[in-house]
Amino acid sequence: MAVTLTDAAANRVQAFLSNRGKGVGLRVGIKTTGCSGLAYVLEFVDELDEGDEVFDDKDVKIIVDAKSLVYIDGTELDYTKEGLNEGFKFNNPNQKDECGCGESFTV
Repeated sequence: MAVTLTDAAANRVQAFLSNRGKGVGLRVGIKTTGCSGLAYVLEFVDELDEGDEVFDDKDVKIIVDAKSLVYIDGTELDYTKEGLNEGFKFNNPNQKDECGCGESFTV
């Protein structure tokens, strides 16, 4: 499996990378936090780390560390805009539950 992007997410990441002027791709990962235990992390990558998995989707490199891949394998990253709110949304088939505020999740 892999981590993939919708067209909207790929366009947004490409725009960010273009405005930034550098970068290999987008790191998608997890960190331990919140009331449910895990939270998603997004950051731009200038250099790959040892052990990184790289997925190419829609001309975007998605970088995931081995620890995070266990929790997010099969995830589709989407970008949504609803009124004044906009941001990335994670469609993770491994996610079992999330906290009430939506900031953290469990698998």
